[in-house]
Amino acid sequence: MSEQRVDLIVFGATSFVGQILTRYLLETFGVGDSLNWAIAGRSEGKLQNLKTDLGMAAVDVPMIVADASDEDALKAMCSQTRAVVSTVGPYALYGEPLVRTCAALGTDYCDLTGEVQWIRQMIERYQEQARKSGARIVHCCGFDSIPSDMGVHFLQQQSMASYGEACRTVSMRVKAARGEFSGGTVASLMNVAREAAASPSLRKELANPFSLCPPGYKSSRRQPNVKSAEYDEDFRVWLAPFVMAAINTRIVHRTNALRDDAYGRDFAYDEAMMTGRGLKGRMAAYGITAAMGGFLVASAIRPSRWVLEQFVVPKPGEGPSANAQEEGFYDLRFIGKTADGRTLRTRVTGDRDPGYGSTGKMLGQAAACLALDIDKEAVAGGFWTPASIFGDRLIERLQMHAGVTFGLVD
Repeated sequence: MSEQRVDLIVFGATSFVGQILTRYLLETFGVGDSLNWAIAGRSEGKLQNLKTDLGMAAVDVPMIVADASDEDALKAMCSQTRAVVSTVGPYALYGEPLVRTCAALGTDYCDLTGEVQWIRQMIERYQEQARKSGARIVHCCGFDSIPSDMGVHFLQQQSMASYGEACRTVSMRVKAARGEFSGGTVASLMNVAREAAASPSLRKELANPFSLCPPGYKSSRRQPNVKSAEYDEDFRVWLAPFVMAAINTRIVHRTNALRDDAYGRDFAYDEAMMTGRGLKGRMAAYGITAAMGGFLVASAIRPSRWVLEQFVVPKPGEGPSANAQEEGFYDLRFIGKTADGRTLRTRVTGDRDPGYGSTGKMLGQAAACLALDIDKEAVAGGFWTPASIFGDRLIERLQMHAGVTFGLVD
């Protein structure tokens, strides 16, 4: 075990996304230069194999052996770094010990979870401890939910510059995307469906768009929610539900709450997928809605869930080839409306597939931002969202180093 103190530790470095992340950090920051980083995981042999695969440039990357369930090892690991970035999911099964350790020791932490119920549990259990220790904990630093959260932040910045006020209504539409869901993301979705099927209280929580906001937070406005095929008058296309909306909308609302209602107490936000115009677009919207519903029902029932896990969905640790990641992309469109009806359109694009290539780069820059850019004295400990803690710093990093663009649409 290395005893060298570093800026950042990648925990779960040998996972599929962990390998993408470590390769990106090596190519972007090198070793021991502007960012001192190390790799960690439960298997010394797999960590050594990873260093070998990364090549001679990685020979000096420190290596730390720690299991997700061994809190003594986690404490030893966290004592050696400013920040930890974790790719060990599903987080509801494996993530809590590391969050608890970081909250206790004051070590900053980020991850790429999209598991709403687990995030809420972590906030309830460790917010006060993180506040006292100074640990800044930031969930959802991958495709869920950086493009949405930072995209709304960018739109609102443009609205303030153009109109002198924030937009009270914002909608995000997935215009186009190419890529696969990660095995970890699919496992997390299936775990949520399984838990929700057995828990009426969890189903109620998952229906609450403000479930991640501070206790007692309420909006004066009913939130839109695309649950089935629907026509969008603004974009003049048919819409289908977007599977990531369940986490993204809650992160955006938590950002607004943490910023003292910077977007307004009556702020409304929703997400959906564009499926096209005319009959073809309408039929595609109904088809996607049916497929999503069938997947969630199958995930909630043990026999069909087993079939999905064995024969249909990717397993955690599996993913597309490097070439497939490079051929992936996404194009997200946002429209904002002020209280008096003025509109603003923006876009967020990524140059890799959402679930792997782009997520690895976004997670890397969020982790670097947490380790290098955020002043401990200026930002209190506690559970933050990407936009509420990183703001424009992360947008700069993403545009310069991660192939993510933010721009106005005429």
